[in-house]
Amino acid sequence: MAGRFKLLKAVAASGSVAAALLVGSGAFAQKPPADRPNKLEAPPAPPAKLPLVPSDRGKGLDFLFGALKAAPDDDSARHVEARIWALWTQTTSDTTALLMARSKVAADAKQYDVALKLLDAVVKLKPDYVEGWNRRATIYYMKNDYARSLHDIEEVLSREPRHFGALAGLGMIMQELGDDKRALDAFRQALAINPHLDKVPELVKTLTEKVEGRDI
Repeated sequence: MAGRFKLLKAVAASGSVAAALLVGSGAFAQKPPADRPNKLEAPPAPPAKLPLVPSDRGKGLDFLFGALKAAPDDDSARHVEARIWALWTQTTSDTTALLMARSKVAADAKQYDVALKLLDAVVKLKPDYVEGWNRRATIYYMKNDYARSLHDIEEVLSREPRHFGALAGLGMIMQELGDDKRALDAFRQALAINPHLDKVPELVKTLTEKVEGRDI
């Protein structure tokens, strides 16, 4: 447990602005600073079309994460990554699938409050469904509600500590809050799981020079 959540626990113990957001009312939303260069525009998300995947979820994910690390190029990695997203997104509940589909339509139309109501129903109906929490964390991030986004990221990582999308999202929030060290830690963890994440290697390089090049 401690290994999985060391970033989130460090945030909670730090007394920083991020900790205040995490343990506060949850209604507080902080606008991202305008001077945060070299950042991701949104957390990693599933591709528009997901491949069919076998139903042996645990064994399939273990194999695919190994293949992702060993992928010889970005094209191969994208294929493996899509299969991982497909397993994460897969659900045996028709109701959950419908709610997720409708939430995506709402989010694409920037109807974030509608999307959140649909995702509230998903996590209530299927609390062990990782992608419900991750999708809701993303919507909260898009609304600059970092407290609730951090809460949902923690829920994701408690169920799937290898979720590179949630780890990248954690890094984005820490970067937005000006906590470059914890942003770097999160991005490094995400990159260790998926070395082919878009823009993250450049972020790690930039933040490494910024953080480790000064006395912290």
